Amino acid sequence: MRILKYMALAVMLTPFAATAGNYPDKPITLICPYSAGGGGDTATRMIAKLAGDMMGVKINVENKTGGGATIGIGAVSKSKADGYTLGFVSTSPITIRTHMMKAPYHPLKDLTYVGQFVASSQPLVVLKDSPHKSLADLIAYAKENPGKLRWSTSVQRGGPHVAVEAMFKAEGAKATFIPFKGGSKVLAALLGKTIDAAMMSEGNKSTLDGQTRILAEGTPNKNPVNSKVPTLTEAGYPIAPAIFFGLAGPAGLPADVLAKWDDVLAKVVKTDEFKALANQRKWSLDFAGHKAFTKTVVSDYNAAKIAIAKIGMK
Repeated sequence: MRILKYMALAVMLTPFAATAGNYPDKPITLICPYSAGGGGDTATRMIAKLAGDMMGVKINVENKTGGGATIGIGAVSKSKADGYTLGFVSTSPITIRTHMMKAPYHPLKDLTYVGQFVASSQPLVVLKDSPHKSLADLIAYAKENPGKLRWSTSVQRGGPHVAVEAMFKAEGAKATFIPFKGGSKVLAALLGKTIDAAMMSEGNKSTLDGQTRILAEGTPNKNPVNSKVPTLTEAGYPIAPAIFFGLAGPAGLPADVLAKWDDVLAKVVKTDEFKALANQRKWSLDFAGHKAFTKTVVSDYNAAKIAIAKIGMK
């Protein structure tokens, strides 16, 4: 009887043992929640090509758009947890907007964070000849002149928007947010003096070009153009969220799948092709494996929850 029990146990374990370490052995689907041709789609397709070549399998990209990227991410969350359906994720539909809208997934319960490959800098900038020479100057002006300071960011109700509003809230200052679609239009508004300040990735290049001055950095990492300015959290404010591109899968992805992608993504970001794409798109390459990426998402999600509740953003 004991021999039969061991034989039965061996039969039960054999399928798992046969597949362990063999991932992937069939095509993978990467779901992109953004439209074809945009930054998210371009990044997803480059990852699919390079990672597919490295792993020796075809990786197909499927665009599932809508709901501010929540439709596609929802599809990822409901897929089988075997590593053969993953998806592109970015900051807003993971750590920010899920606090302001009903999404078909819970970011901390329904997804596994596979890895990050891009982290964008978000400098808070003013014109080079602005009277605001420091972050303290900007805050003082906003407090002394309620509503007169006009500012913007490239994504309304995104991470930088929440971070700056939380900063003003913490100081008891009132500023006027002017919405624009996209960083290039925000920069044009700043250069044209329609607004007084902006938080946007384009602020690094405009500073290098001698057009603007950086007062602070809106993400956890020091600003690459001016490392002397503080991040918002270093300055004592509630949140400086990571602005990331990464991959995620459904909750419960196997350890061998995560280990494989840790290895492959780290190599992908070092390739000449991906570096060239990042340079063309003005992305900052910043690889983080499963554990580090998960830690970032959890921390930022919880910080955003508190900040959004305090500022009353909807």
